[in-house]
Amino acid sequence: MKIVTGNDLKSGDVTWWTGSGWSRHIADAVDAGDEAEAILARESAAQRVNAAYVIDAERTADGIRPAHIKERIRALGPTVRLDLSLDPTATPERVL
Repeated sequence: MKIVTGNDLKSGDVTWWTGSGWSRHIADAVDAGDEAEAILARESAAQRVNAAYVIDAERTADGIRPAHIKERIRALGPTVRLDLSLDPTATPERVL
């Protein structure tokens, strides 16, 4: 199966082609099949998403699963735990 992915122009979020538009949820993605290149051309011209491209995926019992690890990470969201991130408003302590 072939699915189309890109990034939302306003938020930068990962998006997936649904057959009629874009969704932030991979579960909404549809098989673009032989139409993938035509979808890319049409959506690139419409400028709804940034850097759209076609990827291989498979439908599993748990839903759609991208074939490549990079795309699986993109589908699942950030890999950084926010609770472990630096607080940008905190004042750094001086270490002697």
